[in-house]
Amino acid sequence: MFGYIAPRLDVLTEEQQLRYRAFYCGLCQELGSLSGRSGRVLLSHDLTFLAILLSSLEEPEDRKDEIRCELHPLQKRSIIRNRATGYAAAMNLILMDLKCEDQIRDDHSRAASAEKKRLQPALIRLCGEYPRQAGEARQALEALWQEESAPAPSPDRLGNLSGEMLGAVFVPDWVSPFWQPALRSLGQGLGRFVYWMDAWEDRDRDHRKRVFNPLDRLEVDSDLEAFVHEMLEMLIAEAAAVFENLPLEKDLDLLRNVLYSGVWQRYEAKISRARKKEQLK
Repeated sequence: MFGYIAPRLDVLTEEQQLRYRAFYCGLCQELGSLSGRSGRVLLSHDLTFLAILLSSLEEPEDRKDEIRCELHPLQKRSIIRNRATGYAAAMNLILMDLKCEDQIRDDHSRAASAEKKRLQPALIRLCGEYPRQAGEARQALEALWQEESAPAPSPDRLGNLSGEMLGAVFVPDWVSPFWQPALRSLGQGLGRFVYWMDAWEDRDRDHRKRVFNPLDRLEVDSDLEAFVHEMLEMLIAEAAAVFENLPLEKDLDLLRNVLYSGVWQRYEAKISRARKKEQLK
């Protein structure tokens, strides 16, 4: 669920890297404010993208500061906090709570169970503050679980439900109603992309553990790798088409870096590992 919607830092300018890190560190501070140190370790690039996107769309007033953090105590770091980073931090925790539930259900993870317990005080407050987002995201995840448990789960429906979960949190109530459908559609598109990217990345592990992977439900006549790449290209193109219709100017190059290049990094890493493994045989 997390970690795919990230920038490709090596092709960003130094100014863009500093700008991204200021949002990333600002989101970290927001998470700390919501749930203490345990919340800060859940920091997500995916929700950093959302914070920058909303900041570009609505241009809320930034609160800039210089801090020393526990991980980097020797040098001060610039941070940006605003209404968008606060919202993204809340959604980060809501989604992480659901991810913990998913891991508990699938793997009986003790670590996820402990994390979920630590998050509960903050989650009770956030679910009261954002009942629509929390409710829609949970409803989508529970429907996804139900579909996965069906005798013949539908791959398309699974991807769509994952999209609905991310789409729910991409829409703050304070954003102009005119742009809310587009934000939801963008979140849904990215959610579908992330679902299938995650399935592709986890396929070998799922086979070893003999657990469900949605790619096994697809009827593929050609090479699976080529089929998956074509499907992922189509999904991210649909999300990008929605993105390009938003009236964004601030940090536009940074956002495009994530959407057109950064989202492919883990796919490319998997392909590279597989090719190196083949060469060693």
